[in-house]
Amino acid sequence: MVFGRSLTESRLISSANYVRTELPARIAHRIRDMQQLPYVVVTNPHINDVYNLYYDAFDCFRKLKEVKTLEDNDRLCEIIRQNLKSHLTVIPKLAMGILECGGLMDPVDLDQFMNTILRSRISRRVIAEQHLSLTETFNSSHFSPGAKLSESDFIGEVFIKCSAKDVIDHCAKAVTALARSTNGPDVQVPEIKVVGHLDASFPYILSHIEYIVGELLRNSVQAVIECHQTLDNTASPPPPIEVTICEAQEHVIFRISDRGGGIPRAELPYLWSFSKGPQSQKRLENLGQVPRMAATMQELHVEDELSRRDLETPTYQSSLSSLTSRPPNLRLGMGLPLSRVYAEYWAGSLNLHSLEGYGVDAFLQISRLGNKNEQLATRASVDAV
Repeated sequence: MVFGRSLTESRLISSANYVRTELPARIAHRIRDMQQLPYVVVTNPHINDVYNLYYDAFDCFRKLKEVKTLEDNDRLCEIIRQNLKSHLTVIPKLAMGILECGGLMDPVDLDQFMNTILRSRISRRVIAEQHLSLTETFNSSHFSPGAKLSESDFIGEVFIKCSAKDVIDHCAKAVTALARSTNGPDVQVPEIKVVGHLDASFPYILSHIEYIVGELLRNSVQAVIECHQTLDNTASPPPPIEVTICEAQEHVIFRISDRGGGIPRAELPYLWSFSKGPQSQKRLENLGQVPRMAATMQELHVEDELSRRDLETPTYQSSLSSLTSRPPNLRLGMGLPLSRVYAEYWAGSLNLHSLEGYGVDAFLQISRLGNKNEQLATRASVDAV
């Protein structure tokens, strides 16, 4: 945010060279992580596909010459866009590979590998997308070099005035539309009530917060619908989902409370695991039905409910994409662990408290960006994420 606040040609070229040198270094460390996995794991077709994608990207970026002009920057941006697009398959491929290799490695080590590679992926995509966004701003007809971007709503990808209530309302609308399209137009969808500090706002990357909140709400909505149908109590409306927003000086907390019956005790120990759990085989079958995942609310296939006239659609696909557009009953087992990775990356947290037979309370804490750095693991411990 600080770097992009006052944008000039020299700053844009400086940003381009940072991206050009930073991405191959970070990709190289992840390639080495994969090379250190047991051979039988790396030969898994899904993980091998990811390895080849990473190696091709590394080989492409390491050959790029220094960016000196705006034309050089435009060429770099085109390469970045192509890479962002080709890497949309990384999350489902990794998830399928990890599930298939569940018996070949310690699950704790597999989860650690998955967490490291996803956190690094977030950092790379944020760097790449921020530069593309700054370039688009610089090239737009109404921009004058040196103008203070902090006076607008966005600095690159960072939405300065991200309203907590607006995020909940938008995600609720999307999730409700998705529930109706999946369960039928006559299904009783629980009302989503928002209370608390309704004026709370904070700077954040919109696609990240919408992905996390969207996943939590879709879990709650589907659980309440299924629980209500099981009770065969269709005469009365299902119990509402209550979202409480709490604003403090350093963070904003969302509490999402549902009465959807809670999480089965057998699944609780595996809630945050990518690789293990009683539903692993079913999740693997479901993942096979999701060809691409990147993870945002912006690509839900319910156009009438979700036309975002307030946001310009970027010319590259977002870092998360159509994960959220899958039917709510197509469970992948990675929404919660992936949401936690996103929350913790920006110095936040995500926790769940389940009352079996009653419901779930999810607590999402969001740090106000600007008072803390991203939670990158230290270079000493992970060899430069």
